[in-house]
Amino acid sequence: MAEYKFKEITEKIIGSSMKVHSALGNGFQEVIYQRALEIEMQEAGLRFARELSMPIYYKGRNIGERRVDFFVEEKIMVELKAIIQLENVHLAQAKNYLEAYNVQVGLLINFGSISLEFKRLENQKFKPSVTHENH
Repeated sequence: MAEYKFKEITEKIIGSSMKVHSALGNGFQEVIYQRALEIEMQEAGLRFARELSMPIYYKGRNIGERRVDFFVEEKIMVELKAIIQLENVHLAQAKNYLEAYNVQVGLLINFGSISLEFKRLENQKFKPSVTHENH
């Protein structure tokens, strides 16, 4: 299997998400999963910010901000959904967020389906020069 960036961290996030989904199942609001995932990620020893306001960049310039569900280890954007099924539009949206935030790796996690759904996303347009250290 190909090695990918931040594999250990993304595996911990996905593992935490699986624990939440197996305990709660589907059918709750997104915020319920967000709160439960916060507890699991704390227990997994992950550092993160929840509901973090992150700057949106356009052509290298800050044009506003939007909240991300989680920003983990100052590296990975995690977007949660609680919907019946992930659609291509949700993947496209999450990829757009990665590019707009200039974050390298993201996870889109859906708790609303019968089995946990998750997609790992990589920002092909990532520019290392823009940092998030001050956010």
